[in-house]
Amino acid sequence: MADLPIRFGIIGCAEIARKVSRAIQLAPNATVYAVASRNVDKAANFAKANGFPPHTKIYGSYESLLDDPDVDAVYLPLPTSLHLKWAVLTAQKKKHILTEKPVALNVAEFDQILKACEENGVQIMDGTMWVHHPRTHKMKEFLNDKERFGQLKTVNSCFTFFADPDFLKNDIRVKPDLDALGALGDAGWYGIRSILWAADYELPKTVTAIRHPVLNEAGTSGTLHLTDFIIPYQEHEASYTTSTKPGFDELVTGWSQLPSEHTVTVDLPQEVCMVREFASLVRNIKKKGTQPDKKWPTISRKTQLVLDAVKASIDKGFQPVEIVS
Repeated sequence: MADLPIRFGIIGCAEIARKVSRAIQLAPNATVYAVASRNVDKAANFAKANGFPPHTKIYGSYESLLDDPDVDAVYLPLPTSLHLKWAVLTAQKKKHILTEKPVALNVAEFDQILKACEENGVQIMDGTMWVHHPRTHKMKEFLNDKERFGQLKTVNSCFTFFADPDFLKNDIRVKPDLDALGALGDAGWYGIRSILWAADYELPKTVTAIRHPVLNEAGTSGTLHLTDFIIPYQEHEASYTTSTKPGFDELVTGWSQLPSEHTVTVDLPQEVCMVREFASLVRNIKKKGTQPDKKWPTISRKTQLVLDAVKASIDKGFQPVEIVS
C-alpha cells in the first residue's frame, strides 16, 4: 500500500495561501486536509474559491484546526507579528510547520519558535520558494566551479515590483502596526537569502543599510545573472546566464566570449518542490523516526540574523551593525 500523503492544515486565508495551497494539491506527497480562519464562512469560501477537495475540513478558529489529530503539518501564512504565538502552539500540538517568511520579528522570537520545534520533534521550513527550484542547484554548480567562476567577491541581489496606489495605502507590508518588518521582511528576506546562498550561508561580519543601491559585478573569473530568481517567468522552465573570462574582440566591436544561457526544465513548479521536500521530511519523521532536518531552520535563522542587522542599521541612521550569532 502506498504511503498516505502528508495532510496539511492551513491557518489563515492570506493571498499567498492561494499559491501555496495549489502547490500542496499539486505535490505528489501532500494534500490539503483542513483550513481555518477566525470566520468559518471566510474559510469555507476560501476552500471553495481555491478548489479544495470536497472532504476538506473547515474550521472557524485556528485552535480547532490544531486540535485535529489527523493534521500532520500546518502552513502558516499569517502576519509576522502572529508567527511566534501560532508557530509555538503548532509545535506544541506536534504539527510540522511550513511558515511564511520572515519566520519572526527578530531572531530572539525565532529562537523561541525553534526551541518549541526541537522540544516537540517537528520540522520547520520557511516559504522561500526559489531555493527549491532545480535551476538554483544548477547555478550553485556554476558558482562552485573554480575554473568557470573563480572566487566570489561581490553579490548584487535586487528584487523590485510595481506597487499600485491601493497597495501603497492598504497592504499590510506598508503598515508597521500590522507587520513591523514591512517590505524589508517580505522583499528584503529574498535578497538576504540569495546573498547568503551565494556565500554558502557564511554570515557577514557587519551589515550596513544604505539609502541607495550600489551595483557591482560578481566573481573573479565569471558572472552569474538572472532577473527572475524569486518567481520564474514560466512555471515549467527557468533560465540563467553565465560567462567565464569574458573579453572583447580585436577591434572591441563585440564580445569574444558570449555569455551562455542555460534553461532548466521541470515537471513541477518550485512551490510544489518546496512542499514535496517538506512533506518528505515530515514523512521520514513519522514513518522512520528520524530527527527533524536542521538544515532549513539553520538557514532561516541566518537569514533572520542578517534581517535583524539591516533593521538595526536603519534604526541607527544607516550605521554598520555587527552580526552577533
